[in-house]
Amino acid sequence: MKLVIGFVTYNQFSSKYLAYFLPSLKDALSFLDKKDYRVMVFDNSDSDNNENRLALEFFDYKHNFKIDYFNLDKNIGFGRAYNHLFYQAEKIKAEYFLVINPDIILEKDAILNLVNYLELESHHVAAAPKILRWDFDNLKKTRQIDSCGLLVKPGLRFVDLGQGKADKGQYDKSKILAPTGAAGLFRMSKLKTIKLKNGYFDPQFFMYKEDCDLAYRLKLANLTTGLASKSVMYHHRTAAFYDSGLLAFFRNRLKKSREVRAWSFYNQHLIFLKYFTKESFFSKIVILLQVGIFFIFSLILEQFNLKQYKKLIHKL
Repeated sequence: MKLVIGFVTYNQFSSKYLAYFLPSLKDALSFLDKKDYRVMVFDNSDSDNNENRLALEFFDYKHNFKIDYFNLDKNIGFGRAYNHLFYQAEKIKAEYFLVINPDIILEKDAILNLVNYLELESHHVAAAPKILRWDFDNLKKTRQIDSCGLLVKPGLRFVDLGQGKADKGQYDKSKILAPTGAAGLFRMSKLKTIKLKNGYFDPQFFMYKEDCDLAYRLKLANLTTGLASKSVMYHHRTAAFYDSGLLAFFRNRLKKSREVRAWSFYNQHLIFLKYFTKESFFSKIVILLQVGIFFIFSLILEQFNLKQYKKLIHKL
């Protein structure tokens, strides 16, 4: 077995987590044979921002924890950065690749349980851990579910199984579509069957929804994912993110920058364009209703997103 652990950093958005993420990753990897894994990072930080590189170098120096560092002194996007790491994994003939965000902390046996699950369930292309919410502000682990894996509903609506619910083991045997982008272990030999010309993630998705696109391509190829519920990780999101209802939606959306909202808006429509013809008649109706609602919403509240339609028409 050769396992690659890959993560992407970006300016202060990831640097504040490294003091917690790296020790938990090191502890989790201590359960594996050191010869069997490589840790790689692609730093999407700007050329004048060295926070992540310095934090990684200091951790390496202090703990003798080697991390292969890659960057291009600019933000090339989440998907393209991961494609670069996947390419490095191919070069060393890695059997498994763990996608993981640096705003995560791991239980000590989390990676071991993921690997054991995939080795036992050899028909799966990927394994998703059980991800619970990490209250980063108070540095507390919670029992609130962040994601037990991705599902897709009519209208190409991708949701995280169990999100916001208290974990009582109720989803441990559930069927899922794919891992969420926060963390997932992939079997390289099967994943290669859906590789695009430009890599594993579609580089058209600069940021956000790239995991949904990958999940749908797994679905089209009849490649399955299992939930490795014994593998537990904790992901930081604000508690308000898990609130339901229209008011919570608006409150959480307004907290995001215009750039983030524009990426999310564009990429959701890009998914509609890519896979509309693959959906059932009912799902197509739901997609068209969503497109209409998004247009009215943008016309009234987010006029800055109207320019995204020009780019989408060009894609057509």
